[in-house]
Parts: sequence; C-alpha cells; structure tokens
Amino acid sequence: MACYLGFVTQSIAANFAPLLFLTFQSSYGISLDKIALIPVVFYLTQLLIDLGATKFADKIGYRVCVVASQVVSVAGLVMLAVLPELLPVPFLGLLIAVVFYAVGSGLVEVLVSPIVEACPFENKDGAMSLLHSFYCWGAVGVILGSTLFFAVFGTEHWQILTLIWALVPLVNVFQFLTCPIERLVEDGEGLPPRKLLRLPLLWLMILLMVCAGASEATMAQWASAFTESALGVSKTIGDLAGPCLFAVFMGISRILYGKMSRKLNLAKTMLLSGLLCVACYLLASLSPLPVLGLIGCALCGFSVGILWPGTISLSSQGCPKGGTAMFAFLALAGDFGGTVSPAVVGSISELAGGNLKTGLLVATVFPVLLVTGLIVLNRSMKPAD
Repeated sequence: MACYLGFVTQSIAANFAPLLFLTFQSSYGISLDKIALIPVVFYLTQLLIDLGATKFADKIGYRVCVVASQVVSVAGLVMLAVLPELLPVPFLGLLIAVVFYAVGSGLVEVLVSPIVEACPFENKDGAMSLLHSFYCWGAVGVILGSTLFFAVFGTEHWQILTLIWALVPLVNVFQFLTCPIERLVEDGEGLPPRKLLRLPLLWLMILLMVCAGASEATMAQWASAFTESALGVSKTIGDLAGPCLFAVFMGISRILYGKMSRKLNLAKTMLLSGLLCVACYLLASLSPLPVLGLIGCALCGFSVGILWPGTISLSSQGCPKGGTAMFAFLALAGDFGGTVSPAVVGSISELAGGNLKTGLLVATVFPVLLVTGLIVLNRSMKPAD
C-alpha cells in the first residue's frame, strides 16, 4: 500500500501543476514561455535524482530515502501553495516548489520498484505491473478530482486543493516509516555501476526503456490534440479528456497483465504490445479521419502499459544482482526518452508547418526500435524456470 501510494504521489507531482498553467499566467502575470520551463525543471531535476541515486541510495538505505521522498513531496506541494504569495517574484516560488516535489518524484521512481521487487511474491512481474498501474489511476484521479474541485469551488481556491493533495504523501510518510522493507540484494552483493555498464544485457534494457518512455510520453502529451480535433471540443476539455483516456487504457492494460501474468510469457507479451504500439502510431499519424486518430491514441495507452514495468521485470530476471544502481539507470533511461521524444515531435511538427501527424509519424521510430530490441531479446534470453 505504501508503494502504491508512492506512485500516486508521483502522479500528483507530474500531473497537478500543468492543470494550473493558465491560472499561474492570469494570477501572477507569468508569460507562457516562462511557464513552459516548469515541466523542463521538473523532468531535469528528476533525471538528476535518477543519476545520483546510483551513488547514494544503497549507502543511505531504502527506508531513509523513500521516507525522504514523501517528506520532500509534501514540502514541495505546500510550497507550491504558499511561496508564490510570499516571494516578491512568484515564478521563483513556483520553481522552488517544483524542484522539491521533483526530487520526491525521482526518488519514488528509483526506489519503489526495487522495494516491490524485493518482496517475497511468487508472481513478481504481475506485482510490478499492478504497482505501475497506480501511476495511471493516480493521474486519472488528479485530473478528474481537480476538475471537479474547480467546477464546484472555482480555480481561485487552487491553493486549498494543493494542500489537500499534499495529504497523500503526508499519510505515506508514516506508512513507509512502519512497513517492512526487504533489500533487493544484500550489502556487498550488488554489482557496482561500472560492472553493470559492461553488461550487454543492461544496454539492451536501457534501449528498451528509452523507447518505452518515449512511446508513452509522446502520445500522452499530444493526446489532447486528437481529442480536440476528433470531438470538436474546447482546448480545456481536450487537455483533460485526452490524457485521461490515455491513462485509463494504460491502467487497464497494467491491471490485466497483473491478473493474467502467470499464464503469459512477459517478453512475448511485450513484443505483441510493441507491435500494437507501432500500429497505433501509424493509425494516429496516417489516418484521414480524426476519430480514428483518437482510437489510435486510446489504444496506444493500452499498448504501452506493460512496456515500462515489463522492462524492469525482465532486467531483474536477467540481472538479479543489479541492485538499486540498475533500477536507477533504467529510470534515467525511461525519463530521458520521455523528456526528449515529445520535444522532438513538437520541433518536427513545427518544421512541417504545424502538422502534428508528421511529428508523430517520425516518432514511430521509437516503438519500431523497441520491437527490434524485443525480437533480439526473445531470441537471446532463455525462458525463466
């Protein structure tokens, strides 16, 4: 439960502030180009934490680090509500708050998966898929819950809602303080980063993780554009409905795999998911009918659901002594793909005269690379006993 709520906390950190971008603009007079720096700072901070965790997580210990992740998440959300009103430059207050809860989000990403992997479950890849589904349901909850709050009380009371969302990591501080936590590998048994980086298998997994992060984040970020064009709704509705639809389908796929994983081969299931992802990108980018683009977007959420947690599980099976450093490298790779790919799509679309479909067509290279990597993996890895 603590790990599930940890991923819900990460969802709050990633998805809440973007709902307030226009509110920040109108309330504090912050230009949109400055507001665009908020997600950049968030993901850059998270990337730095992913990288740094390879050095400090094992030395400090899982419990201290994961409790700290929830404490700084609470602090960041409280600062988000308070600092812009207190500081003479509101934008500076926003950035300070974002850095704090981005640190928490990065620590959650690195630590929660190995904590669950270390639990004595028989069905570990199913448990990992179920764990990652809580990020999706957290995203849906944040978007729908915030929309309902704003509809009833108005956006002018967003600070109150921010403090309400801060209660989630606050409660989780006490859960992580008291729950049993097993180590993934005993002290001295985990491979150091230098030896890890010499393993060809790790580099293949890093490639899969970059492509999984890119395939997921690109379509998720541009989902609202398809909703607007397919349904003819306002930008606000499109921004909410598009990402929600994507997250719901992604969550469903992770829950389904969590329930059915005993009967399925993980690597082959991921290969089929990767092929479906390629088809979804092609449908979204080449279809002449907007509604088919929307279907491609929704099904893409379903197709990418297992790719991120599945790569983590395959890495643990292939390199059981990888330890925290391996999980940190994988998180770093996934975040890198998820940060770079949407920006590349935006740039290519701009060069194509604002044609988003052209950008998405080029982004199809990521699920294609992922499928290629999975074909290599299926041929080289022996089936687990």
